[in-house]
Amino acid sequence: MSLKSIVKNGIGSGSSKRWISQSKSHVASDVTSIEPIQQGQWANLPPELLLDIIRRVEESETSWPERAVVVYCASVCKSWRSVTKEIIKNLQQCGKITFPISLKQPGPRDHLMKCFIRRIKGTSTFLLYLGSMLSKNKSSKFLLAAKRIKRAARIDFVISLAADDFSPASNKYVGKLRSNFWCNKFTICDSQPPHDASVQQNCRTSKRFNSKQVSPKSARCHLVSTISNVLFFRKKRNVHCIMNYIPISAIQKGGNAGLTPTSLPQIFDETICPSSALNQASAEPLILQNNAPMLWDDRSKSFQLVAAVDPSHNVSPAERKRIILQCGMIEKDIFVMDYSFPISAFEAFAICLTSM
Repeated sequence: MSLKSIVKNGIGSGSSKRWISQSKSHVASDVTSIEPIQQGQWANLPPELLLDIIRRVEESETSWPERAVVVYCASVCKSWRSVTKEIIKNLQQCGKITFPISLKQPGPRDHLMKCFIRRIKGTSTFLLYLGSMLSKNKSSKFLLAAKRIKRAARIDFVISLAADDFSPASNKYVGKLRSNFWCNKFTICDSQPPHDASVQQNCRTSKRFNSKQVSPKSARCHLVSTISNVLFFRKKRNVHCIMNYIPISAIQKGGNAGLTPTSLPQIFDETICPSSALNQASAEPLILQNNAPMLWDDRSKSFQLVAAVDPSHNVSPAERKRIILQCGMIEKDIFVMDYSFPISAFEAFAICLTSM
């Protein structure tokens, strides 16, 4: 019996298999909805053997749905969970989306993460999937969902880990996108407070990413980005994004994004911590703008965003030209969404929604 079969059919059966239901489409979020199972016979494996098993599983299963086996490993017991924490790297390092926290981590720097968005007009919802396009042979991995909600003087998009739960009081709630009256300026709000110590003083205690102890109040809405998205006579769309908690230094050589969650979901008994927080008193936020020249096609609704930086910031010409986000229609109600460092899938998804 292969190692994959042992993991999937052995430890993935019975009580531990309840953690990951393949009928649920969101990224491994089932692991946060049930209390961890008790230590069992699988916890008694020698540490060296356990490390080798999980490392081999991690290396062999690189794409979904097979990658769910990696999540099975993290769901067996505390020992397996601890070892999995050591092996699983963040999205920027490994280029793999495994757990929900990956959706708020910056994408890889050396290539674009390929995703697509499916629009459902009847319910005013938008579904984000991992992959280059919708596969008819097997289900694509669902990542995030957004629902368009009309208000008296604006439009909101509520973003969730589940396509059927958009309540701000839910543990699936990720954040929201809010427009002005004219729907040409937007703000991205995160369900998590910023991790900058200077900002934390004005915020409530930080909650875990999927904590059930949530509040539907405005305290769960923390500004991430301000977006100006204006269409000029259907010839050119001007997209201008101020990434409030990503410093310009992130795109410099050796730089990193300011707000970078590095720990895994609540199942891993960790709170979300930044690798380095943006000190707003001294750091200048990163600005994204259209990749010029950009011709607007009303049928494809395409745009590309690059970093808008002055040469004095010591950013290489190649980095200034590097595409950070691109979005465009490929079929009716199907849009491509490719993103890379330093923005996350959540931020990229919200920016794309401003054009829809």
